[in-house]
Amino acid sequence: MKPISATPSPYARKVRIALAEKSLPFTLQTEVPWNDDTSLPRHNPLEKLPVLLLDDGSALWESSYILEWIERKHPELPLLPRDDDGILAHKRMDALATGVCDAFLLVFFERMRPEAHRSQPWTDRQMRKVRGGVAAIARIVGEQPYAVGGAFGLADISAGSTLGYLDVRFPELGWRETHPNLGRTMDGLMARPSFQATVPSPQTITGAVA
Repeated sequence: MKPISATPSPYARKVRIALAEKSLPFTLQTEVPWNDDTSLPRHNPLEKLPVLLLDDGSALWESSYILEWIERKHPELPLLPRDDDGILAHKRMDALATGVCDAFLLVFFERMRPEAHRSQPWTDRQMRKVRGGVAAIARIVGEQPYAVGGAFGLADISAGSTLGYLDVRFPELGWRETHPNLGRTMDGLMARPSFQATVPSPQTITGAVA
């Protein structure tokens, strides 16, 4: 398998962590999806990351679907519990963490627009979602070492990837100071090899995005 990833992408990081946790071999392909030389149009009609290229030449896209595919096709070392309530709790966190990333990504690109064309009310609205989403993650996690259910799984991958992304693209948010319980949980996640091997880093965007 070959995941196509961008180094700061929290969506792609989730896939890389899941593959590593399940000890599934893969060859990483790193791109900047906004640059003119991206291969995304050949693999994903939506031109978004991540993409997972399979051995038969087919491609999967959208992180939540890819994670579902990985879990169903490779159930060993499960990232979801067996019971419905447990599964739904993990997927609830995944939806919440993904929503935080979606909102901040809108802010990120709004800031790349010429200053005269930026909308402060729009930015404020999205940042309200980011702060509210992180606060909700903190409430759900509480003082637990893992996000839900007392064991590592999808919820931890999603929450950890989101918080790591905010560290790279919006460190001034200061989520560790606001929610120290999340800082402790994140420190525990960062002890895992899968998280250490996927620490996000910024990329230079040369293509026009705004």
